[in-house]
Parts: sequence; C-alpha cells; structure tokens
Amino acid sequence: MIFLRILSRLPFPVLYLFSDFLFFVTYRLVKYRRKIVIKNLKNSFPDRDDATIKSYEKDFYRNLCDYSVETLKLLTISEKELEKRMHYRNPEVVASYRDKKQSVIYVTSHQFNWEWLVAAGSIYLPIPVDFVYQPPSSKFFDQFSLLLRTRFGGYPIKRADVAREIIKRRDVVRGVAIVADQFPGHDNDKRYWTTFLNQDTAFFQGVNQLSYMTQYPVFFAKMSHPKRGYYEVELIKIAEPPYEKGNFDMIENYIKATEEVIKNDPAGWLWSHNRWKKKRAATYS
Repeated sequence: MIFLRILSRLPFPVLYLFSDFLFFVTYRLVKYRRKIVIKNLKNSFPDRDDATIKSYEKDFYRNLCDYSVETLKLLTISEKELEKRMHYRNPEVVASYRDKKQSVIYVTSHQFNWEWLVAAGSIYLPIPVDFVYQPPSSKFFDQFSLLLRTRFGGYPIKRADVAREIIKRRDVVRGVAIVADQFPGHDNDKRYWTTFLNQDTAFFQGVNQLSYMTQYPVFFAKMSHPKRGYYEVELIKIAEPPYEKGNFDMIENYIKATEEVIKNDPAGWLWSHNRWKKKRAATYS
C-alpha cells in the first residue's frame, strides 16, 4: 500500500504517460479480453462497420487504462482537485429533498469514471452518500477499494446487507448509490429481462425492489467525459414515489437512461465485462 501511495502522488501528466504505456501492453501485447470486447461491441452496434467498431475498441482500452491510474490517484488526490475534475452540474436538485428530510437513491452505470463519481459525490452533494458494493474475493482489493470510496465520507453497504442497512439507517437523510448494470449472477438474484443494446439482457430486479421498499425518489447519474482527466455528472430524476408493487417503470427508465449514455459515448462503458455470457432460461419470465 505504501508503494501505491507513492505512485499515487505522481502528477497527472506522469500518470497518463504510464496509462499510455499500459494501453500498449494491455491492447497490443496482452490483448486483455479483446475477443469479449469485440463481440460485445459488434452485438450492441450491429449497424456499425468494422472500422467504427475498431475505433470504439481502441478508445475503450485507452479509457480503461486511464481509469486504472485515475482510481489509483484517489489514494492521495485533494478534495479541491477531485472537485475540479469530477464536476456535478446540478447538485441542487437534491437540496429540496434534504430540506424535507427525504433520502434519495442514485443509480448509475459502469461509465468511466464511476469510482470518481462515488468519491466526488461525498464532496458535491448536499446529503451524505451511502454506496452499495459487492466485496471482491481478494481481501487486499476489498480493503483498497473501500479506502478509496470512503476517503471523503462515503458509507459502504454490502449488497447482501442492503435491506438491513436501509432499516438500520432509516433516520439518516442520505443518498443510496448503486451501480446497477452488472449481470445478476447469483442464483438467488431476481432478474429483470429486457432488450438492451439489441440483446436479451438481465438486470438486477433488486434495484426496483429497493425503490419500492424505501419509497425514495430515484436519480440517474448521467456521466460525460469532455476531455482526458475531466468528467461531468448530471442528475436526472427517473422515478418519483409513490411506487406500486409489481410496477417496473423505475428499472425501465434506468435501462433506457443507461443505453442512451452508452450510445452517446460508446467507448466509455465497461465492455470487457462478459455481460451476456448467460442466456434467459425457459423458466424465467
């Protein structure tokens, strides 16, 4: 960890030089998950020609390598520097809920750089941020990621403990943040199937259940990447209580918002994840 802290103190121009070298190794030499990336891109954009898909692929790997060094930088970056580089355009939309002592839910996707998004939310937003996460199998990476995400005040909630923590902290006015576009891979995960990026796709139904259980308004964090090392976030309300049991408008609105962001910036999403490795079974509805 000491060595990582030393690396983290390097200035951004040096870190981005390292990212360029990492791109060469990852893309040219190791060819990290390139078959998966190409397959995902071609299936998601069947109307794009090979040259366009190739440009998306290369830009994705550049973004992935930048993400790595930017995430490392979270170890030592100052609050002022992060606030400058991860700009929330409209944090005031949450202020009225704070004044009413009403908690909210934030949902986003794996659009770069989601680690900065969570960390900077604790600086910008007018209410504290709780974030839902799935602990990795490695104890080191679990501790490392929690250190980064809690450095500016974020409160961690394990995915398995969401319901318990919501009840436990029901009197705390906060925003519960969830990156909700992963494949629901556990056998006990309830899945919501729909068409996403031209493919039959499963989403966590739990995010819809969370909005019903809490009756919190839901905001989508729309990410954009105007230039290297700088990001912008716009909070867009996609659901407002009261919610009825069995209504899936909230998750449908989230899926539509996520798809729109990806189409606007195809290279900015996490294509190396084997998102569509499992197909819908006949028993699923």
